[in-house]
Amino acid sequence: MKKNIPESVVVPEHPDYELLTSIAADIVSRAGGADAIADKFPSMLRGCIDDVIMTPKTGRRSYDELEKTEKTYIGTRVEIELRAMLHLPKGRLDTVISGHDVDIKNTMGSNWMIPTEAINHPCILIAADESSALCYLGLFVAKPDYLTLGQNKDSKKSLSAEGFKNILWLLREVPYPSNFWRGVPLRAVDRIFKASSGNRRVETLFREIQAVPITRDVIEAVAQQRDFMRRLRADDGRGTRDVLAKEGILLLSGDYDSALIGALKLSPCAGSEFISYRPKSQDEIDLVGRHGIHLDAGIFRPE
Repeated sequence: MKKNIPESVVVPEHPDYELLTSIAADIVSRAGGADAIADKFPSMLRGCIDDVIMTPKTGRRSYDELEKTEKTYIGTRVEIELRAMLHLPKGRLDTVISGHDVDIKNTMGSNWMIPTEAINHPCILIAADESSALCYLGLFVAKPDYLTLGQNKDSKKSLSAEGFKNILWLLREVPYPSNFWRGVPLRAVDRIFKASSGNRRVETLFREIQAVPITRDVIEAVAQQRDFMRRLRADDGRGTRDVLAKEGILLLSGDYDSALIGALKLSPCAGSEFISYRPKSQDEIDLVGRHGIHLDAGIFRPE
C-alpha cells in the first residue's frame, strides 16, 4: 500500500461525511460491531489470498508467484466474500448499502483503479499488503476531483494524492494473518508435501515446524483429508500425536493444552490452533508430567 497515507479530512463539515458515515454504520452493524469487523475482515482477506495461491496443490508460497489472471481473481473473490460476510445484496454496481449503489475495489498494490461506472458513487476500498501483513478498509466517493487525470487502457483512473485524504477509514494499517508458508524454508515445504499420505504430511509439518502455532486451515490443506482432525489426535496409536510422541515431540492443542503451552512459554495458541515442541530439559519433561502428560524417559530424550 501507498506509504505515508495522509490523515482523513472526512469530518462533520466534509461534503461526503453524512453519506460515508451512514454507509459505515450499516457495514459495522452488519458485521456485528466494530470489534467483529476488525476480527473477521483480516481473516477473510487471508483466506481469499491463500485459496488462490493454493500452496498444498501448486507448491507456490506467495502472491508474487501468481499469474496475472489469478491476481485479478483475488479482487473478485474478496468482493464475493465481503458481500457474504455482511449479507449484502448484489446491486447495479457491486452491492447496495443504505439504499446506495456501491462499488467494491480491492488492491494488492499501492492504489485502486476506479471504473467509469463508479464515478460519483461511493466505493468500498480494500487493500492487503503482503510484505507488511497490514490491511485496509475504507469508504470513498469517487468524485472526479479525487482521481488522477490519467487513465489506463480500460479508462480506469486511480486515486490522486487529494483523493487519499477523502477516504473514511474503518480499518487502517491493521495486521492480518501473514502467509504461513512465506516463512517456511523451501526445503521444509518440499519435505512436507512430498510425504506419501495425509498422515505423513501432517506428521512432517509438525516435525519441521515446531514452537509455531499452526491453524486448522493450514493443517487441513496439508492433510487433504476429510477426517484429518481425528487422525491428528489419535488413531489407534497411528495418529500424528502418537507418532510424534515416539520421537520426543509434543503436539499440543490450543483448546485443551493452553495451560501447558503457557507453562512452556510457547507462543499463545487460539482454540483451533496446534503447536509442536520437543522438550529441551528434564525440568521441561517434569513440567509436562505435572500437566498430565506422563512422558516415558526412555522415549523423550532432551536434546
